[in-house]
Amino acid sequence: MNGKFVAYYRVSTVQQGQSGLGLEAQKTAVESYLNGGKWNLIGEFVEVESGKRKNRPQLNAALALCKKQKATLIIAKLDRLARNLHFISGLMESRIEFLAVDNPTANRLTVQILAAVAEEEARAISSRTKAALASAKARGVILGKHGAKLGKANHEKAMQGAQDLKATIASLQANGISSTRGIADALNAQKIVTPQGKQWHKTSVLRLLKRLEKAS
Repeated sequence: MNGKFVAYYRVSTVQQGQSGLGLEAQKTAVESYLNGGKWNLIGEFVEVESGKRKNRPQLNAALALCKKQKATLIIAKLDRLARNLHFISGLMESRIEFLAVDNPTANRLTVQILAAVAEEEARAISSRTKAALASAKARGVILGKHGAKLGKANHEKAMQGAQDLKATIASLQANGISSTRGIADALNAQKIVTPQGKQWHKTSVLRLLKRLEKAS
């Protein structure tokens, strides 16, 4: 391999950037590919952020150096640039030569096709994730900022809270208080709060009754 090269590496998290996870593999792939010949690696740039973002200062710096030195941008894998067809196309239109180690013979057409496939894959992953969350929500899983683990804990807490109120609800119903509004008013009057520490409303009482029915 001959010529001047600028290497661009990208990792998705700060932890990966600090630990070298993923980064070392990319460097090894580039160095192995360039092994032999009169090549000169004149710069290396590391980006720590999501591939979906278009504004990446380290990539911009790498491209600027490529223009100045008439060098080729080299990356370990095509998806290290972006899973975005328009972004890849814009990069190609800048007329800077770039080479992906995992597909070094790809021409402009095949690179755009590969980018389109990567973009579709990212869209499909996003779609599957949204569908999984919707399915979990439909099953009664309470989703929180920590994901399914927090949802499971909240669900168990809510079910335990319902059991604790089982006798109280039975007593209210025996005394003719059976509507969701009436039960909510009675619980609030007794200063009994929801599992989240809030006042009762028709919807929260309805969820409570459903949990009691499910547990019976």
